[in-house]
Amino acid sequence: MKFATTPLFVATLVASLFTAPAAFAQDAAAGKAKAAMCIGCHGIVGYQSSFPEVFRVPMISGQTGAYIVASLQAYKKGERKHPTMRAIAGSLTDKDMADLGAFYESHGASAVKNVATAPQPSPAVAALLTKGACASCHGADYNKPIAANYPKLAGQHADYLYASLRAYGIQGNPQVGRANAIMSGQVKAFTRAELKQMSDYLATLPGDLKVVRQSPFR
Repeated sequence: MKFATTPLFVATLVASLFTAPAAFAQDAAAGKAKAAMCIGCHGIVGYQSSFPEVFRVPMISGQTGAYIVASLQAYKKGERKHPTMRAIAGSLTDKDMADLGAFYESHGASAVKNVATAPQPSPAVAALLTKGACASCHGADYNKPIAANYPKLAGQHADYLYASLRAYGIQGNPQVGRANAIMSGQVKAFTRAELKQMSDYLATLPGDLKVVRQSPFR
């Protein structure tokens, strides 16, 4: 059977996979106290992961709390295979994740974003984004996803976005890869060069994501 691949259809399928986690009372102050294991990477401007791949670690300040929770749960379940993140997520309870998500979301919107002046994609990149129906889930400006547990992409590091997209197409590697049927299917429709073009463009967009320096002295 062949299914229609309209943006609405894609969004509906992704929603069925990224289901919202069980609700917990979120406490940003408690999350701040629990973030010691996070700040050594996510609290340093330009910090790079060196294993198993080299890329700048994602900016998570200003990201939606629900997405941070969904990501941590995916690492804990083994659906995402980054060794360090799997170990960290494995040590967290659902309440810990909810508090951390609330803390990083509390960093709020960027004061410098101006969507009106966002650079326009080249015709080639625009066609790729349309082909992937990317805006149907991540929002027209890629900074306001249609569901809180979808990630904001605008302004995220290009090398991280590229590594993440490639990861959805990797299978059988114990240290690299992401299991998500819809995203894996989407990624297979593109060459690596095309994934990089999209990542490079999304990184140029104004958005909420940033690095908030945090003191190592807790």
